[in-house]
Amino acid sequence: MAQFLSQIRVPLDWRNIIDIVVVAVVLYQLIMLIKGTRAVQLLKGLAVLLIVSNISKSLHLNTIDWLLDRVWTMLFVALPVVFQPELRRALEQIGRGRFFISHTSALGQEAFEQVVEELVRCSQVLSKNRIGALMAIERETGVQEFIETGIKIDGVVSSEFLVNVFIPNTPLHDGAVIIRGDRVAAAGCFLPLSENPNIQKELGTRHRAAIGLSEVSDALVIIVSEETGAVSVAIDGIITRFLDEKMLRDLLITKLQVKTSKSYVPFWRS
Repeated sequence: MAQFLSQIRVPLDWRNIIDIVVVAVVLYQLIMLIKGTRAVQLLKGLAVLLIVSNISKSLHLNTIDWLLDRVWTMLFVALPVVFQPELRRALEQIGRGRFFISHTSALGQEAFEQVVEELVRCSQVLSKNRIGALMAIERETGVQEFIETGIKIDGVVSSEFLVNVFIPNTPLHDGAVIIRGDRVAAAGCFLPLSENPNIQKELGTRHRAAIGLSEVSDALVIIVSEETGAVSVAIDGIITRFLDEKMLRDLLITKLQVKTSKSYVPFWRS
């Protein structure tokens, strides 16, 4: 036995160590990338199919084995489509690496706190008056494609301006406002609707659009319900509902502070 183990033993030099470390880091990043997304359920389904396929081969279940072979053929074609959001997110994270950034000044602490206060104040006014609203705050992942669906504004973030945008029967009240840094980039924007079947049935199109954007990007989206006045926040495909003023402020500071604390922005934003 010892002789057999000595024959299969692989010499452990610095190249093997680097190889193992790189593979471990990549696998860890892939796991963290799909954590909390629909890809987890899809991977569970693929694992079940793989187990059944191996069992059918070992038991010589020819009919089931033939069917599963055809299923695997179709899956190899369909996987890039099924995992499109995750693949896109992975490529975006690679593109946000430190090798592809320029060291320019980010949003300052004072400006950040001002933006948070304006958003909180706006949300409370809209909530008390039961005016529906959808406000997306861009973080690391760019949402330029959604900005281009609306009317470009490039105005300073202020509660008064945002409240006026969402007043019923005004030209821009039906769409979403997208905020980039301390500027309102665009209003009247169209956001992708979530296809998650587990979303609560009482949530309408506005909430589904917020969840949809948070699934395909890392944007934080504030929703004010027109029916109840409830304030919610969607991030990473998860919606947190019935936030009061303090809860909303704390959540915005926690989730947005990471961006403002960095001393760089991607080179395509500079």
